[in-house]
Amino acid sequence: MKILIYSIKDFERSRLVDANKNYLQVRLTHLSLSIATASLAKGFDVVSVFTGDDVSAPVIQTLSDNGVKFIAVRAAGYDNVDLAKAKELGIRVANVPEYSPYSIAEHALALMLALNRKLIIADRHVHRLDFRVSKLVGFDLNGKTAGIIGTGKIGGKLVRILHGLGCKVIGHDIYPDTELRKKFNLEYVGLDELCKRSDIISIHTGLTPETKYIINKDRIEKMKPGVMLINTGRGGCVNTADVIKYLENGHIGYFGTDVYENERGIFFYDHSAEEMKDEMLKKLLVMPNVLITPHQAFATNEALNNIAATTFYNIDCWNRGQRSENELIPAENLVRTIA
Repeated sequence: MKILIYSIKDFERSRLVDANKNYLQVRLTHLSLSIATASLAKGFDVVSVFTGDDVSAPVIQTLSDNGVKFIAVRAAGYDNVDLAKAKELGIRVANVPEYSPYSIAEHALALMLALNRKLIIADRHVHRLDFRVSKLVGFDLNGKTAGIIGTGKIGGKLVRILHGLGCKVIGHDIYPDTELRKKFNLEYVGLDELCKRSDIISIHTGLTPETKYIINKDRIEKMKPGVMLINTGRGGCVNTADVIKYLENGHIGYFGTDVYENERGIFFYDHSAEEMKDEMLKKLLVMPNVLITPHQAFATNEALNNIAATTFYNIDCWNRGQRSENELIPAENLVRTIA
């Protein structure tokens, strides 16, 4: 079995090499998968893709024409993959459904704390030998209401963390978790009510037609003035233009995000020698109450090792003529959606 791994990153290269315990034939490329690069897969049985790769229907058709039979997604999210087209062509797709929910939940907390306590601003000030505190006042998380949109593996971990910090935690999910209710007094509410009641809102859902722009003008207007909005789910869950408008008028007090709706081709690459052409991102980057990280929430040693191991586990299953339990079928494997 021959494998082509697209979008290889320096932080995962050695882990993927080590995870290839059966010494399958592997080629690594830093190029992302697109209609222009799909022909590179000619003669390969498997391609492995990352979150920024284009695995749309035309690309999958080209992969199939070139003999590809399997797609291994090195992530939990697979909204960039046209599963229906893959199924039509007989291409089997698998992901890494759980690598470290702690990594992303903890990153969401880090965004909250850094924004609230103005850590980035404070660091800049003290490096200029400005040790005044007057512009660095934050608030206690204890006693605040935190709304979690999506209480699955990742959102559930954040429920536990914020409960431990003394927050009143409310959640919204089409699949309420009885254990979270019992152990952490999690109250499930409608999405509009969550927006009205929460001091902090954190998004932990995949991107589907139902969750596209679930945070938009109408819902933002229902939020408390000065609300903190955190997104470590998918960029497309948030209407960025609407968020910018309400950051500018002060209704949104803080915005922390590890994802961006137009991140493909921007995140994971060095653009420091170029002019930023994305106007929305340019606006966000100069706002002092906005903190953007480049889709790094998953990037812990534990998570990266698990991603590599599970990716090759899926491939090894296929190599042995077996089915991986991580395979994705449109009718059976539904991303958690928000009703």
